[in-house]
Amino acid sequence: MLEHIELFFKSIFVDNMVFAYFLGMCSYLAVSKKVSTAVGLGAAVIFVLTVTVPLNWFLDQYILQPGALAWIDGNRDTPELSVYADYDLSFLSFILFIATIATMVQLVEIIVEKFSPSLYNSLGIFLPLIAVNCAILGGSLFMQSREIETAGLALNYGFSSGIGWFLAIVAIAAIREKIRYSNVPAPLRGLGITFIITGLMAIGFMSFGGMLTGSGDSAMPVVEEPVEKLEEQQTTKEKEVEATQTVVVTELKK
Repeated sequence: MLEHIELFFKSIFVDNMVFAYFLGMCSYLAVSKKVSTAVGLGAAVIFVLTVTVPLNWFLDQYILQPGALAWIDGNRDTPELSVYADYDLSFLSFILFIATIATMVQLVEIIVEKFSPSLYNSLGIFLPLIAVNCAILGGSLFMQSREIETAGLALNYGFSSGIGWFLAIVAIAAIREKIRYSNVPAPLRGLGITFIITGLMAIGFMSFGGMLTGSGDSAMPVVEEPVEKLEEQQTTKEKEVEATQTVVVTELKK
C-alpha cells in the first residue's frame, strides 16, 4: 500500500510530465488559453494514460520482453525451459505502444464528440493529436524503463501521471486567463510570458523533490573531522576572503 501511495504522489509532484520532463508541451501551450478547454483535454489525457499504461504493461510483460512468450507453452515461471526463451520482440515496443494509444484516443474522440460537441469543437485538432502526444507515449516508455513490477502499479502510475499533466495545464490556463488583465510588456505577451511562468512553476515543483526522500538506514554516515583540521580549513578560508577583499579594494582605487 505504501508503495502505491509513494508512486502516486511522486508521479504527480516529483516526476511531473510537464514540469520535470517537459513532455506534452505542444498541447500544454496551445490549449491552455481557457480553463474549461484545459479541463476537457486534461481529463482526456488522464483517461488515455490510465488505460494505455497498464495495457502496454501487459504487452511488455507477455509479448515484448526477452522470453516473454514462454506463457504460450506453459513455461511462464520457468522461461529458460521454453522454446520461446530466445525470442526478443522489444524492437516492436514503439509500434505496439503507439497502436494502443491511437486506439484509445480514437475511442475518446468518439465519446467526446457524442456527449460534448462544444468541447469537441473547442479542442479541435488537438484531441486526435493526443495519439502523438509525447506525454502519453512517455508514460508507457517510463513504465517499461523503470520496470514497474505489477499491473496495479502500472495503473497507478498511468493515472497519477495523467493527474500531474492535468494539474499543470489547468494551472497555466487559470494563470493565462488572469494575466490578460495584467500589464505585460509587449515583447513577452503570449507564449513569451507563458514560457517564463512555466519555468517558474517547474522550479516550484522541484521543491517537492525531497518530499518522499527517506532518512533512515540509507543515510550517509557523518564523518567527524579532527578539530585541528577544521581550524586549519577555517583559517585558510579567512585568508582567501581577506585576499579577495584586498584585490577588490585595489581595483576600486585604480
